[in-house]
Amino acid sequence: MPASITNSTTRYGWAAIVLHWLIAAIFVGQFVLGFVMMRVSSQRTAFELIQLHKSFGFLLLGLVILRIAWRLGSAAPSLPRSVGPLERRAAPLVHFALYALQLALPLSGWALVSVSMLEIPSVPFNLFVMPDLPLAESDAAESFWAAAHWYLAYAGIGLVALHFAAALRHHFWLKDAVLTRMITPLSDQDAE
Repeated sequence: MPASITNSTTRYGWAAIVLHWLIAAIFVGQFVLGFVMMRVSSQRTAFELIQLHKSFGFLLLGLVILRIAWRLGSAAPSLPRSVGPLERRAAPLVHFALYALQLALPLSGWALVSVSMLEIPSVPFNLFVMPDLPLAESDAAESFWAAAHWYLAYAGIGLVALHFAAALRHHFWLKDAVLTRMITPLSDQDAE
């Protein structure tokens, strides 16, 4: 049975795998870019990095919405028998928290640029002007959304690190298919 675009009972399909790794790369890249753009001395470079950060933020938001829609329409593979009862209960909560943070983070960034008194338009990848959210501009609102965005970023990267550590635990310690099934969609016969 050839690898599929859709999930099977034991493996993720190509659609889920590509979305997972693309979102993961952008999410981690956004954290690094956000960290760097706030620390460069050149205002011009900082401005360009902020515009790039906003562009990837809008892309991330779209991809996460697509990933959630795909997840809702496609059952996730069942967990291997090596996964204990506590982890079986925790896994859906962690995945929900990851999705929530991956939505909240770009939305808080969009809110931040929408309430900014600087009124600098967002032009994702120099393609079109993204309209601001219908929020009132003020210094207080800008401070609130900047803090929210910062805290969400650190919470998100912490949760991603925990997720990554759990995947490595499954692969190297428990030696089950939890990580490998998110790398390649082998046929059901090859899954375990």
